[in-house]
Amino acid sequence: MSVFESLNETSGKAKDIGERYVKSSHQYVRLKVFQQFTVAMSLLGKIFVIGGVVFIAFLFFALSAALAIGKALDSLALGALIVGGAFFLVALVIYLLRHRIDHRFIQKMSHNFFD
Repeated sequence: MSVFESLNETSGKAKDIGERYVKSSHQYVRLKVFQQFTVAMSLLGKIFVIGGVVFIAFLFFALSAALAIGKALDSLALGALIVGGAFFLVALVIYLLRHRIDHRFIQKMSHNFFD
């Protein structure tokens, strides 16, 4: 066997190995993207379902709290204002802590993404 035939055979094997590597890398990337997409969609679906039910529950709790406070103070409007003010304070605290929430969210998502 001549040197050129041996070199040709070796380069052909290297080419085949390289093509298989590129193909398997492509498949891995596709699977990783699919995994991340399904995890994100699953999380989004759970957030909508659970969030919707929790929202309805909070709506009823807020309404009953406003009615109870209004009955105790003999003013339904004052009860509604107190409950609205409490929600405003909660929203203000969440707004002030938004950077911590962002940081925690980024940490969690980077752990899921780069795992």
